Amino acid sequence: MNNSMINSSVSMHTLQQKLDLLASNIANVNTTGYKKKEASFEDVLTNVKQQPELFRKDGRLSPLGYNLGWGSKLVNIQANFAQGPISPTQNATDLAIQGEGMFQVQVQTQDANGNPATETAYTRNGAFNLSPAADGNGVFLATKEGHLLLGTNGQPLRIPEGFHPQIDGKGIITAYKDGSAGQQTQPVGQINLVRVVRPQLLDEMGDGLYKLQNNPDLVAANVLEVVTNRDDVQVRQGYLEQSNVNLSDEMTELVTVQRAFQLNARALTSADTMMNLANNLRG
Repeated sequence: MNNSMINSSVSMHTLQQKLDLLASNIANVNTTGYKKKEASFEDVLTNVKQQPELFRKDGRLSPLGYNLGWGSKLVNIQANFAQGPISPTQNATDLAIQGEGMFQVQVQTQDANGNPATETAYTRNGAFNLSPAADGNGVFLATKEGHLLLGTNGQPLRIPEGFHPQIDGKGIITAYKDGSAGQQTQPVGQINLVRVVRPQLLDEMGDGLYKLQNNPDLVAANVLEVVTNRDDVQVRQGYLEQSNVNLSDEMTELVTVQRAFQLNARALTSADTMMNLANNLRG
């Protein structure tokens, strides 16, 4: 197999991964809180070949060596946590974060022995519901999948039975009864917000959730920064953040990647045709 076939086949595999990534972004253009995925690539290997000494002529400035590439590979897929557009919903349990921040939620998992356990995850999807507590004492703010929203004390935010949440810009929740807003109220707690400092150290869990990589040496404080009381981070009740995918940008990049894939496919076909001609030569 010659160099052209190796280069083309390796590059086509990488471009196919890029196409899958773009397809995922386009499919989630209307998904609440979705963060677009971006890919990083690097050369697989680059060799420096030398031309024969006969190419060395007086006055010729070009070097005798030339680079020979062997394609590229996908090295990293990372979420872009840029702010998406915020839309009103008029739903009291819908929350959006204005600025850099993420909600903390409690996810039910299993440990290595198969026993029930909990894990902290992070999301920008603020489409919460009121979920009844297992002990029958009040309700919790939870995602549609049942993951409980956590407060600054690291515990789920429990709202008394028959009360409704009222949330200010700092994420402080006050519960009130119908027709008694500002009169009969109870403090609930404050939503904990964190900012991602090193997004490359987060793993995607699906459904817009992210978690710390499974590394015993990883310290959460080196990846996440608490921004609960910062003035440039606000919680907006009755709003939802939409996907930050720009459809026109994704479609433009999709066409570019398709053209590159097509070029490599033609190069592979041309190399195969040349080898076929060489094999069929008769002396």
